[in-house]
Amino acid sequence: MLLKTCSAILFHRNILKFSQQSFKTRAMATLSEVVAKLSEFAPENLAEKWDNVGLLVEPRNNKSSITNILLTIDLTEAVVAEARETGAQMIISYHPPIFAPLKRLTQASWKERIVIDCIRHDIAIYSPHTSWDNVTNGVNDWLADSLPHADSRPILENPINAAYGAGRLCTVKGEPLSERDAVQQIVKHTAMDCAMVSFASSGDNTRKVQTYAVCAGSGASVLKGVKADMYITGEMSHHEVLEATSNGTCVVLLGHSNSERGYLSVFKDILSKRLSGGVTVNVSSSDRDPMKLALRENAN
Repeated sequence: MLLKTCSAILFHRNILKFSQQSFKTRAMATLSEVVAKLSEFAPENLAEKWDNVGLLVEPRNNKSSITNILLTIDLTEAVVAEARETGAQMIISYHPPIFAPLKRLTQASWKERIVIDCIRHDIAIYSPHTSWDNVTNGVNDWLADSLPHADSRPILENPINAAYGAGRLCTVKGEPLSERDAVQQIVKHTAMDCAMVSFASSGDNTRKVQTYAVCAGSGASVLKGVKADMYITGEMSHHEVLEATSNGTCVVLLGHSNSERGYLSVFKDILSKRLSGGVTVNVSSSDRDPMKLALRENAN
């Protein structure tokens, strides 16, 4: 009787162990499954025609499980080193590291070395870029949330689905904001150092912000001619800023990648939920804007 009882206990323990192992195996994702989830959130056909999005580097063993994903805005050699140190099998780089065609793979340029290093260590590279800009709950919607808004719509609508598109034109919810108050809210939302944010006033101290237009990154081409009280973007040229302020629109410049980087923490949660556990998603700690405040650096 004791022998039967022990055998039964051992049997159930083995069944439980097998079930737990099976669950862990099922919870992991293959590269194709992760790519499918990424495309499900932001289809590649939402990207601009000039862009280069999707799976850019595929490892030799594309059937192996993905358990660790690293998110970055720019794929630099420091980020690749971080991916190797943390055991990431996949890097999602917002900006495509392969944009202009590569005619050779040598050690001569940093972009070529990045591709070589990722291939050598079986690290996949996926880039969403403007598909994340144009999709609902993407980069531009995150940037639009800098200010409370009653409504928001794409500036340049997608021809297939008007809910998608480049940039966002928004109306402030509630009372209009002063230009200074609006800037302070933008700095808080983006977690920017206020010293790194450039602001060009419309020149009218009494003017309020009722409407605003946003475009992450280099937004001048999207924002040009848009009627709004404020533009929020990463970068514009000197003459483009002058044109905007001359037309009564104040301008907030966050820096190209700084107008995008805060979205990575938002997308980390989005992707983690879509992958339903088993895959660790991290935001790179090595990824940062290359520009720094010179005086602050000298002070240190």
